[in-house]
Amino acid sequence: MRVLIVGCGYVGLPLGKELARQGHDVSGLRRSALAAAEMQAAGLTPLHADITQPETLARLPRQFDWVVNCSASGGGDAADYREIYLEGNRNLLAWLADAPPKKFIYTSSTSVYAQNDGSVVTEQSPAEPDAATAKVLVETEKFLLAAAQEKKFPSVILRVAGIYGPGRGRLFKQFLRGAAKIEGNGARFLNMIHRDDLIGVIIAALEKGTPGEIYNAVDDEPVTQLNFFRWLAETLKKELPPFAPEEISRKRGVTSKRVSNVKLRAELNYAFRFPDFRAGYAAEIGRLAAQDFPV
Repeated sequence: MRVLIVGCGYVGLPLGKELARQGHDVSGLRRSALAAAEMQAAGLTPLHADITQPETLARLPRQFDWVVNCSASGGGDAADYREIYLEGNRNLLAWLADAPPKKFIYTSSTSVYAQNDGSVVTEQSPAEPDAATAKVLVETEKFLLAAAQEKKFPSVILRVAGIYGPGRGRLFKQFLRGAAKIEGNGARFLNMIHRDDLIGVIIAALEKGTPGEIYNAVDDEPVTQLNFFRWLAETLKKELPPFAPEEISRKRGVTSKRVSNVKLRAELNYAFRFPDFRAGYAAEIGRLAAQDFPV
């Protein structure tokens, strides 16, 4: 397959590398040309354009079988989200209109679920977030779902949980620095997915995902913040972090829900390499130890 990866960063670059390893013809799209050598080393053909500037897309080839948009806002506000996610996807679909791919994957976020009662949420649960950034993600999803229904554009949406893996994991890094705090009573649920499993899920969605459908990209086991830190403390033989008032200014809103991956497992038949945080973080701890990093 001819594949285009939009946003070759923490997820997109290793995704492209794996697809190239499998024999696909992979191109990687980034705003900056500075990463061209890195993409070439991973087996990708580097392309340079800005999806928020449609005129920069016009000069690029469009004959792709699969397109994955895993571009990221870089931690911006709602205006940045609107520009990158909503307008960026609008521009991509307009650019691809005359040569639509067989599958178009967009990585959204489980932050669209605002549930705060620890309940199990599925793809059928209400997605009515309070945070302005997450509202833009819902608007983007609705645009892509409408394109799938009305124009038969092959959009598939992955609602991605908190990504961790090599060099990534906010709470884990805080714990290693001795800066972590348990918010409130620690009962808030965390939903995660290892980067390598997200790559596997994206490939499964390319191969088996149904256009017009949403899949929660999350591992098997939501975990409370208290139990997450308790496991880290026991595993690394360190003190449990102190308790502190719950953080209420988080950009995407404070939620507590258990996101289900039942649909993903059933329809995409994906087998997780790291089915829970223990497996994933044990691997990360081992990786750091092998590099003589103090853990």
